[in-house]
Amino acid sequence: MRRLLAAATTIALVVIGVPASGARAADDRGVETDGAARAARSIKWSSCTEPTLRTHQAECGFVSVPLDHSDPNGKKIQIAVSRIKHTVPEAKFQGVMLVNPGGPGAKGRGLSVLGSLVPRQVGAAYDWIGFDPRGVGASKPSLSCDNDYTGYNRPAYVPTTAKIEKTWLKRTEAYAKACGRAGGDLLGHLKTLDSVRDMDVIRYELGARQLNFYGFSYGTYLGQVYATRYPERVRRMVLDGVVNPARVWYDSNLDQDLAFDRNMQVYFGWLAKHNRVYRLGRTTREVRQRFYAEQKQLTRRPAGGVIGPSELTDIFLQAGYYTFGWADIARAYSSWVREDDASGLKRLYDANNPKGKDADNNYAVYLATQCTDAPWPKSWTKWSSDNWQTHRKAPFETWANAWYNAPCRTWPAPSGIPVTVSGETVPPVLMVSETLDAATPFTGALEARKRFPNAVLVEGVGGTTHSGSLYGNRCVDDTIADYLASGKLPERQEGERSDKRCSPIEPPEPVAGLTADTKTDTKAKRAPVPAERLEMQKLIAGR
Repeated sequence: MRRLLAAATTIALVVIGVPASGARAADDRGVETDGAARAARSIKWSSCTEPTLRTHQAECGFVSVPLDHSDPNGKKIQIAVSRIKHTVPEAKFQGVMLVNPGGPGAKGRGLSVLGSLVPRQVGAAYDWIGFDPRGVGASKPSLSCDNDYTGYNRPAYVPTTAKIEKTWLKRTEAYAKACGRAGGDLLGHLKTLDSVRDMDVIRYELGARQLNFYGFSYGTYLGQVYATRYPERVRRMVLDGVVNPARVWYDSNLDQDLAFDRNMQVYFGWLAKHNRVYRLGRTTREVRQRFYAEQKQLTRRPAGGVIGPSELTDIFLQAGYYTFGWADIARAYSSWVREDDASGLKRLYDANNPKGKDADNNYAVYLATQCTDAPWPKSWTKWSSDNWQTHRKAPFETWANAWYNAPCRTWPAPSGIPVTVSGETVPPVLMVSETLDAATPFTGALEARKRFPNAVLVEGVGGTTHSGSLYGNRCVDDTIADYLASGKLPERQEGERSDKRCSPIEPPEPVAGLTADTKTDTKAKRAPVPAERLEMQKLIAGR
C-alpha cells in the first residue's frame, strides 16, 4: 500500500443513466439477459498496445466520467480500461470482473490478464476488466508533480540532526506545492469515493447489473467502500491484503512501521539460517546488528557511490513485502559486505525505484488520495512525537514512511471524512491475508471481516507475503476458484479469527546460479509461479 471522505450526496440512478429498477431483466448471475443491453454502451474498443495485453487479445478503451460526480453534467475525464472477454458459452457467463492492484496510484489496466491465473480455467467465465484509476497511467488527465523527486543522493531517513529534519521538511513541502501547481481541478477529486463512483460508471457502461471485483491491498479498500455504498450491486468480491477501514490513513502508516520492523526480524532470521551461503551472521541479532552498522557506514561511504542508508532501506523494504525476492536481496547485500561489490544493490534499487513520469504519477496519486481521504495532522510536533515514539520500537521503516507521507501535512487540496465502512447487507465476500502481512496488517483483515458478517477470511498462517493470491499457493488459490465458480465459501467460524487456514507462501531456498524469481519450487503445496504473476506482483501495492 505505501507504497500505502467527504460525505457526499448519494448519486441518483439517473445521474449515470442507470434505468429504473426492473427496466431490464437480469438473472441470478447479475447479468442482464438482453444481449444488446449487456453490450458496452459508449466504450469504443480497439486493440491494446501493451505486449502482454495484446498476447491475451485484450481490448482497450476509455470510459467518460464526471470530474466532479456531484456535477454530472460538468467537465468529463477519461478512465482507461481493458477487457479480456469470457470464452465460455453465454449460458455459463458470470459477468464482469473489475480488478484493481492497489497503491493508491498503481496502474491497473494490465491486470485484466489476471483471469488466466485462476485455477481450473474458472476465470474464463468472466469478462476481466482492468482500469487505470482517475489520474493514473493512461487515464486522462494523469497527475505528475516532480519527475526528479525520487532517485539517489537523498538525505538519511532518520533525522538525527536538525539539518536532516529541515532538509526533509523543505523537500516534502516543495513536493506538495508542486502538486498544487500541476494538479489543477483534478487535485480535489482524487478521493477513494471518487474512484468508487467511477467503478460504478464502468459497471453501467459495461451493461452489468452487478459487479464482481478483485482487489489487492488499497484495492480492498476500494472494494469495501464500493460495497458500503452500493451493496445491491455487489455480486462477488475477492479482497486480498485487506486494509483496516478504521485506520485510514495516518494511523495505518504507523501500524505498518511496526509490522515491517517485525518482518525484517523474520528476514534477518532467514539470513542467519543460511549463514553458510551469505556469511552475514549466525543469529538474527548478529545479522540485524550488521545491517545497522553497514547502514551507518553508508552515510560516510555510499556503496558504488550512490547506495546510501536511505537506498539500503528501500532495497530491504521489498523483503518486508514479499518472500520471492529474499534470495536476490541476500546475494546483492552479501556481495557488498563480503566483496565490496555494489552492482547487485544498485541493480535492485533501480528495478524497484524507477524514476521519471510514470514513477512520479504513482506517487502523486498515492498522496492525492491518501492526503484527502481523511484529515492528517498539520502540526509537525505531532508527526515528530509519534514517529520518534514508533522509531524507538521499530527503527527500520518508521522515518522512511514518515517522509514518504509528509507532503500530506501541507497538501494543497482539502481532506474529507472517511467513509464508515459497513457490509451488513453485502453478499458473501472472500478475504485473503497472511498473518504477518506488513503493508496491510492482519488486524485490518479481522476488522473488515467483523464489518462484513457474510465474509470469509482465508489466512496464510505465519506468512509475510502481501497480496499473494493466485501466486501458486493451492490452498488459497483453489478456494478462490471455488468461490468464483459457484459462490462456494468455507464455513464462517465463530469469534475474531480467520475461517480457513492455509500454509503461507514459503521463503525460497538459496540456490546458486538462479534468482528467486526464476527458481522452480518443487514443494507439494505450491505450483510453479507464472511469469505474468511475477510481473503483476510489481504492480500490486508497491511503492
